[in-house]
Amino acid sequence: MDNFLLILIYLCIGMLARRIPKFTDDTPVVLNAFVLYIALPALILQKIPALTFSTALLIPAVVPWILLLIVVATVLLLSRIFGWSREVTAALLIVLPLGNTSFLGFPMIEAFFGGDHLPYALIYDQVGSFVALATYSTILAAAYSPSAEQATLKSMSLKIVTFPPFLALMLALLLRNFSYPPLFQALIDNLAATLVPLIMVAVGFTLRFSLGGERLSPLLSGITIKLVLMPLLVYAGCYALGLEGKAVTVSVFEAAMPPMISAGAIAIMAGLAPRMVANLVGFGLLVSFITLPLWYWLLQI
Repeated sequence: MDNFLLILIYLCIGMLARRIPKFTDDTPVVLNAFVLYIALPALILQKIPALTFSTALLIPAVVPWILLLIVVATVLLLSRIFGWSREVTAALLIVLPLGNTSFLGFPMIEAFFGGDHLPYALIYDQVGSFVALATYSTILAAAYSPSAEQATLKSMSLKIVTFPPFLALMLALLLRNFSYPPLFQALIDNLAATLVPLIMVAVGFTLRFSLGGERLSPLLSGITIKLVLMPLLVYAGCYALGLEGKAVTVSVFEAAMPPMISAGAIAIMAGLAPRMVANLVGFGLLVSFITLPLWYWLLQI
């Protein structure tokens, strides 16, 4: 509980920092860049060597892709029922399948379950969420927005193989049987420790809430799908198959994360229902601070 309270405090610090003139609008960009290029690779190099290879690793690797297919079908069905516009439907298709599995997922999993669960979260994020962001979301944004840059197989492949956390994942897998020198171990330990406070301060700095008279059905449907339906499907599916353990716990909890900020940014930059997307990300994050403890409680039963 103390770790969860720390996350809330970091979030509040970010919201308060927005009121200090010294912190410019670029502050979250700088913090996120440090996390993506330094802190997150350090965390991957720190945690992946502790991973025990087994068939259980398939669970966090495959679950995000199964959920993506289910969510796409659900959004298309609801779009026909509620008569959503093309841009709202496209925005939901881009944002909903992908959860905030790194920026919020890692701190939350460490807070609720401990650092020994993080290697499975890293697999869920890098093999599932990130690859889907670099491929699926990019393709949809290009298809639905005339102003979006055309995505090619070469550009998407290059984006994946040059992404620092992905490179760190490949390196960590290669170095699994080697011990780091003490100085290097201390370095990655210290850099990895900066990830949680920097992420949550950046999220708090960017948090905005403004309904502005827009339709509520996409927003409410999106939050329900992301925070309730997706983790429920993983929980029920694993229970039906008799699966259990850390990989299942992490997969359910990661599926319960609110919409990914990066996916929301892609939809907004493509001009797809920007206000709805911003509210989906913001309110989804806010509501998740209620639903995530409930999912934690359910997983402990």
